Amino acid sequence: MTLNKEKEDTMNVKIQSIHFDATEKLQEFIEKKVAKLEKTFEDISNAEVQLKVVKPATAQNKETSLEVTVPGQKLFVEKTCDTFEEGIDLCVDAMKVQLTKFKEKTRKM
Repeated sequence: MTLNKEKEDTMNVKIQSIHFDATEKLQEFIEKKVAKLEKTFEDISNAEVQLKVVKPATAQNKETSLEVTVPGQKLFVEKTCDTFEEGIDLCVDAMKVQLTKFKEKTRKM
């Protein structure tokens, strides 16, 4: 008997950090925030988060992008902020808007 059987319909979250190593705390924050997107749209198969430090010595140097795969389409959001947490918050909020529009569009078909 196996106990750690994953739900098959759970969204797969991939986090990629460029030019730095993301802390475990940051990764947990991202997974928690991105998982909330399933409340807006249930059929998300993948979510890919990319974190990038653009110019280390300047403000607004954290580039965050979020790509979500839904049936038949990929949705993309990108934000540049002072912190990755702020970038994730803004990306998730913008993605919720896109997912809501996508959901309404697919309902009309």
